[in-house]
Amino acid sequence: MKRAEAFRKGQPSEPWEPPSVRESPEASIDLYWLPLGAGGWFVRLNGRIYESIHALLERRRPFDLYHSALEVRVPEGRFVIENSWPIPDDHPASRGVVVEGPVGSRRIAWFRALRYEVRLWRDGVIPDVDEAVASPQRLSGDPRLAHRLLDLVGSVPSLVWGRDELGTGEMWNSNSVISWLLARSGLPTDAIRPPAGGRAPGWEAGLVTARRQPPERRQVMMGCGGGPDMELRESVKGGPAWPT
Repeated sequence: MKRAEAFRKGQPSEPWEPPSVRESPEASIDLYWLPLGAGGWFVRLNGRIYESIHALLERRRPFDLYHSALEVRVPEGRFVIENSWPIPDDHPASRGVVVEGPVGSRRIAWFRALRYEVRLWRDGVIPDVDEAVASPQRLSGDPRLAHRLLDLVGSVPSLVWGRDELGTGEMWNSNSVISWLLARSGLPTDAIRPPAGGRAPGWEAGLVTARRQPPERRQVMMGCGGGPDMELRESVKGGPAWPT
C-alpha cells in the first residue's frame, strides 16, 4: 500500500477530511454498544452493584451500563477491535492480541486472570453482538481514517484497568480504549453517546488521556494485518503509557 510505504519512510500522515469527502463502500468504522455483562451473570451482577453505589452517591437513578467495541472495514479486510477481560489462556495471536495490561494492580499482573487484552482481530467476532443495543453506529466511511485507526491499536496505553492512574476523574477500562482510539484517530467524539438511558463508564478517561498525549509521536503498527501478520516496532506489553 502506498500509505504503508509512506509511513515506513517517516512521511507525515495526510490531514483528515470529513468522512463525506472520501467515503468508500470498502471502508467503514462501526461502533457497537453491548450491555455490560451480556452473556455472563458475574460481570452483569457486579456492574449493577457498581452502578447502584454510584447512583446512590450521585443521588440519581441507576443507568444501564454499556461496553463498546469497534468493527473496521478496509479494502484489506474486516477487523474487530475490543478490550477483553478475563482473557483465555491459549493462542493470543489467533485472536489478534496487540496489547496487554494489568487489572487492579501492576504488581500482580503476572497472573493471567488479572490481565486484560486489546484485540485487533482480522475476521474476528464480537462476543454477544446479538445483544448490542442501537448498533452498529456508523462513524465513518473514510478509508484513510479507517487505516489510521487500525494503525493506532498497537499503541493503546496499557494503563491499569479499574484505576485512575492519570487523574482523569474516571477509571481506565474497555470503554477508555475505544474512546482513546476514536479521539486519537481524528474522529469527532462529541456527538457519540451510549443508548438512551445508559452510560459508558471510562469513556471520558479515554478522551482526556487522548487530549493530554502529545501529537502522534509514534505509530507502533506498520501494517494492518492483525495477529501474526503484524510488524511491530517494539513490544507494547508492560511498557509505559507513552514514551517520554
